[in-house]
Amino acid sequence: MTGMPGTSWSGPLPPLDEEEQEVGNQLRAHILALAGEIGERNVWRKSAMEKAAAYIENAFGEAGYAVRSQPFQSQGVMVRNLAAELPASSGGEEIVLLGAHYDTVVDSPGANDNASGIAALLEIARLLRDRKPSRSIRFVAFANEEAPFFYSMEMGSYLYARRAREQGEKLIAMISLETVGYYSDAPGSQRFPNPLYSWFYPDTGNFIAFVGNLRSRKLVRRSIGSFRRHTAFPSEGVAAPGGLEGIHWSDHWSFWEEGYPALMVTDTAPFRYPHYHLESDTPEKIDYERLARVVRGLSRVALDLAEDGS
Repeated sequence: MTGMPGTSWSGPLPPLDEEEQEVGNQLRAHILALAGEIGERNVWRKSAMEKAAAYIENAFGEAGYAVRSQPFQSQGVMVRNLAAELPASSGGEEIVLLGAHYDTVVDSPGANDNASGIAALLEIARLLRDRKPSRSIRFVAFANEEAPFFYSMEMGSYLYARRAREQGEKLIAMISLETVGYYSDAPGSQRFPNPLYSWFYPDTGNFIAFVGNLRSRKLVRRSIGSFRRHTAFPSEGVAAPGGLEGIHWSDHWSFWEEGYPALMVTDTAPFRYPHYHLESDTPEKIDYERLARVVRGLSRVALDLAEDGS
């Protein structure tokens, strides 16, 4: 399904306002800390993995959130998911969950994959900290998304989603923030896993994508519609069979497995970013101004999803 509500922004981007400038500064600081100072972070670099977890925990705390850890053992190393929550003003049980993974592949500092997603998660949490939504908004940093843990029982988001289902949690939406920091205005900078996509989507990699499976198509439409109402930034959306290449490549897959509606927000890094999964995925490659626009827009999406209504 390609038809999406609203219209993608086209033309020059307006100047950043003061809030967006501050968001950009905060994003830069988070990505420099995670990808510049800490660097490669995974179970084979357990000290760096724990430093990253401690950094995320501290950032949530500085924004005024209590943090809950979900520790688990992987490859003989104890790692943890971290969750913070903005409670529902009504005391309701429904939850909108935003998540991002903080681990990297081997031999990469992971600025875009996925310090950009974690930075976005932390900034959305900061922007929303004084809001009183009708539904709770939960922010979760996941361990172990990258290979060899993807699709496995040691994938942090899989463990988290399974526990949520076991506890009967009412997750009405999950948004995975996956590589959200790289954009290009060069014609031909956007590739696709299947040539058929080029019939429907632009070949310029300057947009943010909302990607879900067919069961999550309502969530995809509502999310991109909200983003387009609030944000002067190019956006594209797709709801397609989950088995298609690229559709399921992030933590949202774990929530599909448990029957929850979920989508991925992404710059489509494997099909655009020349430094994907490489040692050269470093902080200076990130477009902080465009990322700031995306992040503030996503904060509005989260609020819209957290309000009463279908």
